[in-house]
This record gives sequence, C-alpha cells and structure tokens, in this order.
Amino acid sequence: MKNLTFPIALAVLLAVLALVPVFIDEYGLGLAIGAMSYVALCSSWALFSGPTRYISLATVAFFGTGAYTVAILADYLPFYAILAVAALVGLITSLVVGLATLRLAGIYFVIFTFGLAEMVRQLLTWYEVNVTGTLGRYIFVEIKAYQIFYKLLAVAAVALVLRWWMDRGRLGLAVRAIGDDEMVARHAGVDVTRVKLILFSISSMLITLVGAIQAPRWTYVEPSIVFNPTISFLTLIMALLGGASRLWGPACGAVPLFFLFEWLSGRFPDHYSIILGLLFIGIVFLFPEGVLARVERLWKRLVRREECENSAKEVSNERLA
Repeated sequence: MKNLTFPIALAVLLAVLALVPVFIDEYGLGLAIGAMSYVALCSSWALFSGPTRYISLATVAFFGTGAYTVAILADYLPFYAILAVAALVGLITSLVVGLATLRLAGIYFVIFTFGLAEMVRQLLTWYEVNVTGTLGRYIFVEIKAYQIFYKLLAVAAVALVLRWWMDRGRLGLAVRAIGDDEMVARHAGVDVTRVKLILFSISSMLITLVGAIQAPRWTYVEPSIVFNPTISFLTLIMALLGGASRLWGPACGAVPLFFLFEWLSGRFPDHYSIILGLLFIGIVFLFPEGVLARVERLWKRLVRREECENSAKEVSNERLA
C-alpha cells in the first residue's frame, strides 16, 4: 500500500483538478492557469535542481524559447506539432548547454544560468530588430483556455511522476549521492556528468513545453515579456518554500505564493519587486529546507514525544502493578 500511496493521491488530485474549469468563471480560470503554470514550472525545475542542489536561474531561457517557438511557427504548423518542435528545441538546447556548463558548481553555476537567460534575451532582441525589422510577434492560435489548463496539468503530472519514479530507482540514488557530495559520488562510480545531463535535459524540455503551452494566452510576445527574469526568481522562491527536495514540495510552494504575488502585484505595483526580494530573503532564512521539511520534523518530534510518554506510562503502570 505504501508503494501505491502516490499514484492513488495523484489520480484523485488530477480527477479533482480536471473539474476546476467546469465550476469557475473566465477570470477564475485565468488565475487557475497561472497557478498551474507555476506548479508545472516548479515541479519541472525541481527534477534537476531539487536532488542535485544546483540552483538554476535558466528557467526563463527555456520558458521563453518555448513561447517564441510558438510565435515563429504558429502560421505554419498545427499547435500540437509546434509543441513537439518546442520540446525538441528545448531538449537540444539543454544538451548543448549542459555539456558546456554542468562541470560548473556552486555560485559559478548560478551566475552562468542567470547570464544564459540574459544572453538569449539580448540575442533574440538583436535578431528581431536587425534581421526581421520588428521587436515582437503576434500569435494567433485557436485554443480554448480550459485546453491550456489541461495541458499544463498534464506537464505537472508528468514532472511529478518522473520525480516519483526517479526516487524509487538507481537514478534517484545516484542523484541523491551527487547532491550530498559530488566528489564522493564520482569516486563511488557514479557517472556524475551523464546523470546531471539527463536530469537537466528532461527538466529543461518540460519547462520549454510550459512556455509553449502558455504562449497563446499572450497573443503578442516580445523578448522583454517571455524572457522576464522574474519568472526564474518566482519559480526558485516557490520551489524553495515548499521544499525542492520533496516530491510535493514545489507544488505546495507554488500555489499559495502565486496567489500571494497576484495580490501583491495588484495592491502594491510600485513596491512589488522590493517585497519580492524581502520574501526571498525571508524564505531562505526561515525555511532553508522548505515548509514540508519543517512540518515533517515537527510531526516526527510530536510522534517521538508521544511514544516517550506512552513508554513512561507503561513503566509506571508496571511499577504500580
């Protein structure tokens, strides 16, 4: 039964979420799409960064790549074919980037991934202005809002299933060893570069798909919109809040923070970036391992205390007897 806990919980959750578009209005569906987008982003990001503890800020590079793939091909291919092309583009890009950079670690990897996203944005801006003669593109794709929601739900489900499957196998053992101590894992016989490249490629491909699925919602895209670094930082904050090393952690962090950020951006538009930075600092200091890890520790402490009290009662009863 323990092995079936996750599949049963996921099936029930998907069944419930599948009913969401039926019972909410258009505005509520827009919020649901935004929340599901970040659930998919955080779950996909955590596939690589969660177990390896490599903090990647390249999320928006792949997200924007997916969106621009739709913008470029929308007039030539059906939407599902475009999604397949976007996934392939994300996979190839991640393999090239991964082979060149996954030997970096720590702060060097963080800086590189942030620079990668900015480089892609600047290169695309230069190409649009100097080659095509325009800065943005219009997207005309006939797709309903509820269909976008279901596609994002499917990507999130795939990311969760992959994480669950990975944690139960040799790949999960290898990647946890890398996260604990990469040098020890290498000496123990783990092909560190290959394992990291596999996870980084899968994670980046799913993130690219999220950007491609979201693209028709904008109608008009340009580099400053789809390559906004805020997307990378929000994904990071949400995943860290829930707990990137936990299966359900990224999703648990994405939902409440998305609605909080929506409220803050509407009430404090001029101070939103400052508040975002303060929240990031607070989460890092207060919940370094995530909320789920803190809840698990508290639960274990309560269980241990209850066991000690029961043991003390039994000893006292034996003495009285």
